[in-house]
Amino acid sequence: MKVWEQNIRRVTPYVPGEQPGERNIIKLNTNENPYPPAPGVVQAMRDFDADSLRRYPDPAVSELVHAIAEEYGLRDEQVFVGVGSDDVLAMSFLTFFNSDKPILFPDITYSFYDVWAEEFRIPYEEIPLDKEFQICVSDYERENGGIIFPNPNAPTGELMPLDVVEQMVAAHPDVVVIVDEAYIDFGGSSALPLIERYDNLLVVQTFSKSRSMAGMRIGYAMGQPQLIRYLNDVKYSFNSYTMNSLVIAMGAAAIRDRAYFEETRTRIIATRERVKRELREIGYRCGDSMSNFLFVTHDTVSMEELFRELKEQNIYVRHFDRDRIRNYLRISIGTDEEMDVLLAYLRKR
Repeated sequence: MKVWEQNIRRVTPYVPGEQPGERNIIKLNTNENPYPPAPGVVQAMRDFDADSLRRYPDPAVSELVHAIAEEYGLRDEQVFVGVGSDDVLAMSFLTFFNSDKPILFPDITYSFYDVWAEEFRIPYEEIPLDKEFQICVSDYERENGGIIFPNPNAPTGELMPLDVVEQMVAAHPDVVVIVDEAYIDFGGSSALPLIERYDNLLVVQTFSKSRSMAGMRIGYAMGQPQLIRYLNDVKYSFNSYTMNSLVIAMGAAAIRDRAYFEETRTRIIATRERVKRELREIGYRCGDSMSNFLFVTHDTVSMEELFRELKEQNIYVRHFDRDRIRNYLRISIGTDEEMDVLLAYLRKR
């Protein structure tokens, strides 16, 4: 090893889902929305003044912050915007998780959490889900430096009811509790109403799933103004101009089109519920996912083998080579036509 290599920060990186370049595939592996963005997003792109690109974008992201605040009945100072929810969450780890006590999150969850904890030298403990893949609030009754969990959880899709979320937040008033709601628009109630009662609660959402804008990278956090000020302090100390002008304009157009948002999410939910029923009819097991994906297993079929078979059929799903979930596949909800191709293959297999 060279001398300079001894001082390199080494981490095991997060492994994203495959992004194959072929066009003739059914892509059900990264929980993207199968429908295009709202019509206003396309119009905002057409109307954008390219000459404005010679100037730096608004560091406060004011237009988009205001549009999000207006949508949720918040004040602008209660909203923080970042380049995807991953950016928002990374900033949140840096900002709020600086205790010498471990932060807590589930053992089966979004696999970026332990990566950030390792990278930022944050002590952490992974709290096992129960045998039904549920988060048990009582398991978190220990000293900690903060708590984060997705709701619905990923990759299981299981939802924690709002009253249970409140129990978790109320039980830990001395640390920041982050609820990662990347999938909340597909089922359940957001923890957003709780931010007026709990100054330690941060709710994080994204445009990548329910608003069909994974390629534009927009995420946002909502909480009491003091939390948002702390986030902005870290952001401005790191990179003031994190979001470009075109994305700001397109994001504002997306959040304002509630009718289109309701239409597409309703279609995805309907497809999800149908596919749940049909998978169970042919012998597959899946939980009661409230997300835009299903977590699927079978008593006699190897999910690892099925993962490879589906890929040979140009159907991409996600397999996690990890304890407890090795014999599961995470299958994103595509269009009805795409899901019918998947179901047809599974029936004849």
